[in-house]
Amino acid sequence: MLSLLFAICMLGIIGKLFVFGLKASWGILKLLCTIVFFPVILIGMVVGGLIYLAFPLLIIGGIIALVTARS
Repeated sequence: MLSLLFAICMLGIIGKLFVFGLKASWGILKLLCTIVFFPVILIGMVVGGLIYLAFPLLIIGGIIALVTARS
């Protein structure tokens, strides 16, 4: 009986650690995409002559950032 209780508690702890790891990795990925990947993609589009695509994406991203920052 005691080993069953121990196994249930261990599954609970492992489950909480797994959820914590998913939340932490999602936060790191959002930060990395926002600071590194998206600006590099936009700069690459401008250098490659796709400014007509990069500029509207930049404007849409700015509007989304303004709307989500206020809520």
